[in-house]
Amino acid sequence: MAVAESLPAPLRGALDRWGVRASWVALAVAVPVASITPMLSPTLRYAPFLASVLLFGLPHGAVDHLVPDRLAGTGLARSVGVVVAVYGVLGVGYGLWWAAAPVSAFVAFIAVTLLHWGQGDVYALLVLAGAEHLPTRAERALALVVRGGLPMLVPLVGHPAEYRAVAGALVGLFGADAAALAPVFAPATRLGVAAGFGAVTVLALALGARRVRRGAAARRPWLVDAGETLGLWAYFLLVPPVVGIGLYFCLWHATRHIARLELLDPGARATLAAGDLAGTLRRFARDAAPATAGGLLVVAGVWAFVPRPAAGPEGLLAVYLVAIAVMTLPHVAVVTWMDLRQGVW
Repeated sequence: MAVAESLPAPLRGALDRWGVRASWVALAVAVPVASITPMLSPTLRYAPFLASVLLFGLPHGAVDHLVPDRLAGTGLARSVGVVVAVYGVLGVGYGLWWAAAPVSAFVAFIAVTLLHWGQGDVYALLVLAGAEHLPTRAERALALVVRGGLPMLVPLVGHPAEYRAVAGALVGLFGADAAALAPVFAPATRLGVAAGFGAVTVLALALGARRVRRGAAARRPWLVDAGETLGLWAYFLLVPPVVGIGLYFCLWHATRHIARLELLDPGARATLAAGDLAGTLRRFARDAAPATAGGLLVVAGVWAFVPRPAAGPEGLLAVYLVAIAVMTLPHVAVVTWMDLRQGVW
């Protein structure tokens, strides 16, 4: 399916309702809840990440082994074999990087996640929102930086202490000291990030607004883009990172990627167009179950092999995030191939 393909009205309506607007509602509800976060126990603060094991987060990448077959008709055996090989090579290689140089591996994790979450929202803007104000590769790349930077850079500006604590917990699993990252959390650096990223955000939205004013793009998709961008700026400034990113991972990024995946499945397209969301999610859960179980084995493997697994919820979160990092790199490779195949760029 090319990005430019026009989706049938019932299917587009369902995708807009469940793949786009549901994310807005979920994160809006999270803002007042987050106001009591400091009063919650660490276990409750980390609940969104715990939920992500089964609620969309970890499973959203668990259908990668079916993507080449559904998108390019490679045949199931070849599809599974290629994706397993990609995960094996990139995942193991990145795991060794964490063991050898955890501080630089953490920085790479932030960069890869920024890329991946940005590319997910670019696809959502083009297909789910029908954006016409991003016609060029440069404008789509700018949108990628903005959308990926929102969950990765804005928390650094608004919540440096918690951001630093998470970084320290991850590299601490391997006996490393996060002191090398101290300049990143300095006030001057954070001010520079706020100013620079703010300017990039304004530029991206201004370029789209210019196309709308000239009549070269529809107004509503740009308003959706602007509203989401400004709303996420506020969300990540207000909500502490562990809660905010955990909810975003489950209810924004993962749900939109699942919507993208279900467009590749004729059966899911039919159930979604018919308004059968439960049936669509059952199909997805069935397809994702085996690789989700494999992902849990990766988490267990990280716990078994890291030199210093910490006890308590903080230690479990650190292990889980390292495992997510190891699985994210090959997942990004699959999604990048999807972008190329579907003409996103």
